[in-house]
Amino acid sequence: MTSLRKNAPLACVLGDMDLVRPLGLAGIRCAVVGPPGSPAAYSRFTETLLPWTAGSGGDEALVDALLRFGAAQRERPVLHIEEDAHLLMVSRHRDRLARAFRFALADAELVETLVDKARFQALAERLGLPVPRTRRLHPAAGSEAPDLDLRYPLIVKPLTRRPPWDSIEGLGKAIRIENPAELRALWPRLIPVGIDLLAQELIPGPETGIESYHVYIDARGSVAGEFTGRKIRTYPAEYGHSTALTITDSRGEGADVAALGRSLSERMGLRGLAKFDFKRAPDGGLHLLEVNPRSTLWHHLGAVAGVNLPAIVQADLTGAPRPAPAIARPGACWCHISKDRKAAREAGIPTAQWLAWVARCEAKAIALDDPMPFLRPKLARLLPAGTGTARAHRSGDAVRTARP
Repeated sequence: MTSLRKNAPLACVLGDMDLVRPLGLAGIRCAVVGPPGSPAAYSRFTETLLPWTAGSGGDEALVDALLRFGAAQRERPVLHIEEDAHLLMVSRHRDRLARAFRFALADAELVETLVDKARFQALAERLGLPVPRTRRLHPAAGSEAPDLDLRYPLIVKPLTRRPPWDSIEGLGKAIRIENPAELRALWPRLIPVGIDLLAQELIPGPETGIESYHVYIDARGSVAGEFTGRKIRTYPAEYGHSTALTITDSRGEGADVAALGRSLSERMGLRGLAKFDFKRAPDGGLHLLEVNPRSTLWHHLGAVAGVNLPAIVQADLTGAPRPAPAIARPGACWCHISKDRKAAREAGIPTAQWLAWVARCEAKAIALDDPMPFLRPKLARLLPAGTGTARAHRSGDAVRTARP
């Protein structure tokens, strides 16, 4: 069992257990930013919780809280980011936050461009990136669905991941449109949402055709770590969120994914972490769907497979030796058990077959060697208010948790 390095700088995590766990497996102590009672607060890898909820204030308030926390540490912590909203917040306040934190980010303009799908489309056209043809939609009051010079079927999706979209599609990331008549029928539902959208030509094939390239590029522009992967299942089955993933062979079946990812990284002048999502068409060609310049849930699986990108970032920014170079082990799998059970049921996979696969799955949202993130919320519903399995005391803005 990995022991945490007590005198090393903290990793300050704006994310969940799929980011905490790879850091902890590398012996790195974590300070988690999140609401009291969040599962990651009870991980054996979490030393400190910086309490923060969405209703605590805007970006300025969170930046102020982070600065107070960072300034109170013996050494500047390293910020690790897993969500677009936090990525934009850190990028837009990078000069202030750099006084108290270390972080590896892409150029500020590139961050803004990659998070916003419309700006990303313009960049793709300028650089000749292999993206599907796309048009921007403006569902304003009194408007009608436009005649698009695109090949149907299409998918319609928001420019950025924003809550208003949930009122239209719930769990899904996009809506499939078969023809102009379907777009006209959908249009009145889009108007009240009040956000611009993108219509994009659909690349045929299931979600298992989505393959990805994951990379950390250091300040010198060198690839310090990389791996490739493929989706196994999503929920919902079409345009849903990942529930099961697997590592692919970056020197075999994933070699073209890795080569294209490296090439595009260089063309964009990318630095820091990134995930490139590609859709493999029936003819074998790769089409770029999006680029996320931050940590992702894939980093948990990558670490288990031998390439721990968050740990490489932490080492680089703190002057510690990098983990030894490695090739991620093909076939390693990750799953979110409760959500993947729904996905497997929807796919018609027998329960016994699915359970056998889960038993072989190396990376899971629930880990036997770190059970409290799963058990603590369950216990909280059984225990009287004010009691629990972890004790805490205030330390400035942070809460330091004592493991039960």
